[in-house]
Amino acid sequence: MFNREKIQKFFIWRNKHVKEQHFLVFLSFLVGILTAVAALILKALIHGIQHLLTHNFEETQANYLYLLYPVLGILIAGLFVKYIVKDDISHGVTKILYAISQRKSYIKPHNMYTSIAASSITIGFGGSVGAEAPIVLTGAAIGSNLGRAFRIEQRHLMLLIGCGAAGAIAGIFKAPIAGLVFVIEVLMLDLTMGTILPLLVSSVTAATFAYLTTGTQAMFKYAHAQPFDLERIPYVIILGLFCGLVSLYFTRAMNWIENIFRKLNYWQKFALGASILSILIFLLPPLYGEGYDTINSLLSGMINTESIMDGSLFYPFKDTRWGIVVFLASVLLLKVFASSSTNGGGGTGGIFAPTLFLGAIAGFIFSYVANGMNLTGSIYLPLDNFALMGMAGVMAGVMHAPLTGTFLIAELTGGYELFLPLMIVSMISYATIKLFEPHSIYAMRLAKKGELMTHHKDRAVLTLMSLGSLVETEFQTIKPQMTLGDVVKVISCSSRNVLPVVNDEGKLLGVVLIDNIRNIMFRPELYDRFKVHRFMTAPPAVIRIKMSMKEIMDLFDRTKAWNLPVTDESGVYLGFVSKSSILNAYRKVLVDNFSKDN
Repeated sequence: MFNREKIQKFFIWRNKHVKEQHFLVFLSFLVGILTAVAALILKALIHGIQHLLTHNFEETQANYLYLLYPVLGILIAGLFVKYIVKDDISHGVTKILYAISQRKSYIKPHNMYTSIAASSITIGFGGSVGAEAPIVLTGAAIGSNLGRAFRIEQRHLMLLIGCGAAGAIAGIFKAPIAGLVFVIEVLMLDLTMGTILPLLVSSVTAATFAYLTTGTQAMFKYAHAQPFDLERIPYVIILGLFCGLVSLYFTRAMNWIENIFRKLNYWQKFALGASILSILIFLLPPLYGEGYDTINSLLSGMINTESIMDGSLFYPFKDTRWGIVVFLASVLLLKVFASSSTNGGGGTGGIFAPTLFLGAIAGFIFSYVANGMNLTGSIYLPLDNFALMGMAGVMAGVMHAPLTGTFLIAELTGGYELFLPLMIVSMISYATIKLFEPHSIYAMRLAKKGELMTHHKDRAVLTLMSLGSLVETEFQTIKPQMTLGDVVKVISCSSRNVLPVVNDEGKLLGVVLIDNIRNIMFRPELYDRFKVHRFMTAPPAVIRIKMSMKEIMDLFDRTKAWNLPVTDESGVYLGFVSKSSILNAYRKVLVDNFSKDN
């Protein structure tokens, strides 16, 4: 057992001899190691289950076990979550955003392992989702709970969550730069120079561990055969537009399908999700699991694309000129149904892999059709290059993260020679979807509820502020049946120019402004004639104790008030909040939580 006295002595020694910034670097190193180990375990479990279930499948005929495996996967994963975890662990990145925005960087301890268990079963049995969002949630949970265990200050817990997310991306993809950029673009932490080093330490540590344990080769097999030609830039721009539209289709279709599942009970969700998923995978086997084998085939150009159709009902058409296009177009359109049905039916997974999968197919179809129909004249569009660019474009569009799309694809494949076209496609795709969707698929759920923290530092500061510490309770209360004379006596003992009016249950009925009764308060002959209910007024607005600081500031801006009353959810008066106290607290939080990091 741990000796509490020794632990206390350790914390005292650490606070006295080790600077907080130095200790954060050490913790970021630990987070990098632990997230990389978690990523290794998750990948091993997924691939082990997949190999066990599918290694003896026939390539030339339909495999009817495709109808069974996905159903078993989401059933087992769903029951595990429902009866063992007893908590919602889906939408991992959205949960991280919510933890940062609303829960003061608290992520439940079970998230350090439950997402690994549920997603490995889901994906290993064929769920058409990715392992990256679960491992990002796992990494963020490791950072949050490790920081809390070492009693790290609140302002640094958000940084450790970012370190966990960065380490998870770097560890599972062998992409340290992408891990760092992901935290900046997707998690939207307000970073300073003092926070960059811990993020880099976690990313580099996790990626190095991945290299040591799984080799230095890139995640996807890609041999850059043809140099990029500037005359292909117009077609790269058109591909960016196409990827933006594919991203828009994926985002809106997923939201539409999720809304359908949201209206069903647990077993209805399972029945619908399992039915859709198993039928789609049976008809289109590339929808099984993450789809990384399909991506590798597409990145090899025309050499192995026919193998994509192995084991499907479309296999007899593999030698026809346009058979592969029809097949891949079907996969492109139906992938969102497979992914949404996996999560909606009870499985656990993310959309990283689906976006890479769709991007590779979109880029391949675009170049294959353009070449086959001679739409580019004498200019040939390399299939592998455009498949690679499509991966960056769809990821950038769906996640609203053009830099993440660019750097991740370059690191995943070693395709740094295509850095310029990767950036062009990512930028155009992001700009295209931004015209229709202001938030990424991760953030839009929180944005609709007003619970999203953005890049703006003022929103980040408001998130760190607590309403409870700002409520002023020294205001004298009065009752509606009191006379003007009684109110004058209360005013003589009050230092404030506003009096809250409450009933016998303590519920707020209105307010009395001293300025409004100044013309009668000095006339004794009126003291018994007027009662409070005749001259009290309604406050400009009422603050509920559970409101966010952003909502409170919006109330002040809208009403132009300087003081507003605060009540609980049932209307019981609690005190007042003044705009001056909020501004003073804002300055203090800004200095304490941001200036020290510079």
